[in-house]
Amino acid sequence: MLSVPTLWTVFVVNFLALGLIWAYVMRSYPSFEAARYWTGSAFAAAGGAALAMLRVVADSLMPLLAGGTVLIFAACLAMMGIQRFYDRQVTWRSTAAITGLSFVGLTFFIAGYDSTPMRILIYSLGQSVPLMLTLKLLLSRQDGHINPGARLAGIVSALIIAIYAIRAGGNLLRIDGDTSYIRFNAFQAALVLVLMFLSMAWNFGFLLMAIDRLRNEVADLALLDDLTGVANRRHLLQRLTEECARSERSGESFALLVIDLDGFKAINDTHGHAAGDACLQHFSLMAQTRLRPGDMLARTGGDEFCIVLPAATVREGALIARRVLDVCRRDAETCVGADVPIAVSIGVAQWTGEIGAFPDRLIAAADHALYAAKNDGKNRHAVYDPAPPLAPGHETMPEHGLRKHA
Repeated sequence: MLSVPTLWTVFVVNFLALGLIWAYVMRSYPSFEAARYWTGSAFAAAGGAALAMLRVVADSLMPLLAGGTVLIFAACLAMMGIQRFYDRQVTWRSTAAITGLSFVGLTFFIAGYDSTPMRILIYSLGQSVPLMLTLKLLLSRQDGHINPGARLAGIVSALIIAIYAIRAGGNLLRIDGDTSYIRFNAFQAALVLVLMFLSMAWNFGFLLMAIDRLRNEVADLALLDDLTGVANRRHLLQRLTEECARSERSGESFALLVIDLDGFKAINDTHGHAAGDACLQHFSLMAQTRLRPGDMLARTGGDEFCIVLPAATVREGALIARRVLDVCRRDAETCVGADVPIAVSIGVAQWTGEIGAFPDRLIAAADHALYAAKNDGKNRHAVYDPAPPLAPGHETMPEHGLRKHA
């Protein structure tokens, strides 16, 4: 049978390995703040277990005091990592309070009044409280779903809490013998083995949480334009398909704006591509200040942008177009020296039943209005009036379906 010191050695080695894994994650993904706390937690757990093992060779309870305190601190760091993962505000007050009170309690029942059952109770509370404080977060739905890794970590947390409660209660009632992790017997070996397995499963749950988060971030990046940070063409087509399907079911219209920066090629040729990129970024910021909550700005390529306006009519689309034009005109008036003024032309179209579930028809209508705005002098918008109805397969809009506006 394995001895308790041997199992604790395995515990130390395993947590050192976990610490190295989390350190690699932390280094590879600096913005993933939870990894910092989980790295510290793993290394602290390894250090605390190593300190506690010194009790085997030292005729003193001080290694238990030091090791137990560090292990409780490790649990608190894990708690902070969970809170940070869910974007909760993290403070060191609760960690300092739990660790400090546990240290004081352990010190009293070692130096002031020697009581193994009370030491076990305080240590169990110190380990369980951080788990209980994060249990609701791990098992609750976030954005409509439960993270599988969080569910695993939550279930394991509940099991660990139950084991600590049974162990502390058994010692207080003196019904399960000595479970101080020091005396060697079959029960001790089994208990350490179970807790070691659960601790590894707990951290494995954290790893699954990290993988799920990073996978979602990669998926989000695939739908964003690298330069401006707004939605890209792929995301736009997904959104338009969803809006067309929703409008076809409900009959409620929505509007689309197609935007083109006037004279963008001349900006690149005269001022350089860096200036052109800066213009695209600046326009994205200006345009977003004139949108409603729920509206989506997308860059579809080069100097072309689109704005999706859910639950909007062509009249409301024209209003948003005027707002975008106004902010660009006012910004151009303040340009001095080497500043590059930005002017845009905008085409506005509204979803109708004839468009149905085909977003390319709506894009074609807005494009046709955009061409009319450019032909009418640029730096203005034009609205497409869907009359007569679109025929299936038509890709160009009739000229008499356009209304031009300054």
